[in-house]
Amino acid sequence: MSVNFMSDLLATVSDRGRRLVGLTPKRKAEISRRDIRTLCADLLSHRGEASGVAIAQEILGRYAAMDRVGKKAFLRMLADEFGPDETRLTAAVAAWQRTPSPKNIAEIHTAAEPRRQELARRLNLSPGGTAALVKLREDVLEFIPDEPDLKVVDADLGHLFNSWFNRGFLVVRRIDWSTPANILEKIIRYEAVHTIAGWDDLRLRLEPEDRRCYAFFHPQLADDPLIFVEVALTELIPRAIQPLLEPNRSALPLRRATTAVFYSISNCQKGLAGVSFGSFLIKQVVEELKRELPDLVTFVTLSPVPGFAKWLKSELGGSQKAITASDAAVLAKLANPDWPADPATVAAIEPVLMRQAARYFLDSKRYDGKPLDSVARFHVGNGARLERLNFLGDRSVRGLEQAHGLMVNYLYDLAGIEENHEAYAETGAIRANSEIVKLAHRDEPRAVRVV
Repeated sequence: MSVNFMSDLLATVSDRGRRLVGLTPKRKAEISRRDIRTLCADLLSHRGEASGVAIAQEILGRYAAMDRVGKKAFLRMLADEFGPDETRLTAAVAAWQRTPSPKNIAEIHTAAEPRRQELARRLNLSPGGTAALVKLREDVLEFIPDEPDLKVVDADLGHLFNSWFNRGFLVVRRIDWSTPANILEKIIRYEAVHTIAGWDDLRLRLEPEDRRCYAFFHPQLADDPLIFVEVALTELIPRAIQPLLEPNRSALPLRRATTAVFYSISNCQKGLAGVSFGSFLIKQVVEELKRELPDLVTFVTLSPVPGFAKWLKSELGGSQKAITASDAAVLAKLANPDWPADPATVAAIEPVLMRQAARYFLDSKRYDGKPLDSVARFHVGNGARLERLNFLGDRSVRGLEQAHGLMVNYLYDLAGIEENHEAYAETGAIRANSEIVKLAHRDEPRAVRVV
């Protein structure tokens, strides 16, 4: 079923219901006179559909019109005043202590739910409510550094969104040059990895026969992609991004394509951070490509390494170093922004940088034992294998600033995805090409203080 059909169906049913029950002008005026705190309490207490929809619409409309100060105050109110009903929860716990029955456990579960979760469900009844709540969570995430108490609001919205944006509700669609312009414009705007420089650049990524783009859509956000992936069809696993984006390149005939390269994956909705659907998209795109082009045998990424330069700087500046003085002297040449143009400097830097890159991927961990690199967490968590490190794979200004030009290939070996995923989930094990493993632990250097 297409996204447009589903969204039209939902909108038709909802609009018809509202027309049938309606609200009198007097009732609408009463709602408009109440303050927003009262409206939130009213929305939780109302059972009538028409009143509920009107109140939800009024709340979301007022919130959208607020400035930053007003929005922060509203969100703090949700955090402070719309938590669990403590009186009901205390009574439920006491009842369970007297009689530990399944019924009383269920009452504890219900009473412990923050009231703002039910408030969000009812706000979602408003036309455009889902999109408005996604935007509201985007504000929450922006404010949290200064307002840490808003983490409870974020947790509640994240909990609801993981249900509302369940894989079963999502539809994958291919994006091509015939896709409506309003969606194509959003693809340009949301591209987060390799900037699309206008319509001509977008056309080069969509129209040639060796290029594909797929996106996930939700029926309530029918014309707004949630996440999309750009794919290049090639003969070999690529080592660099610039040849794939070269405007004057010749398209590869499909009969010669053996490899599908996922070279850009962009999340479009900041308010859906932490909602996991990227892995489902990649796996479904692999299935779609296999059906269309059964001769494809290799599925890989050409991925950025956004945290590598920051990590390397930290390693060089720390008190306990795992980098020798001689290697540190070579890496100091990275400070010259023109180093990629000097062959002698490039030749000196490459072996040292690649050793450190292998360490970065295999040895650097977060507080929870997972890889420090965000892109690595995504792909190895999906069951991909760390296949190859690519020196100067991205010579763009951004690529050099974030990763000293480093890019990486993750291999989606269809026969090993589930095994790799299970190993990572259970033990944190990262499947990697043996050459990378050797590179990471070859000639283990002594800890040397670099001055």
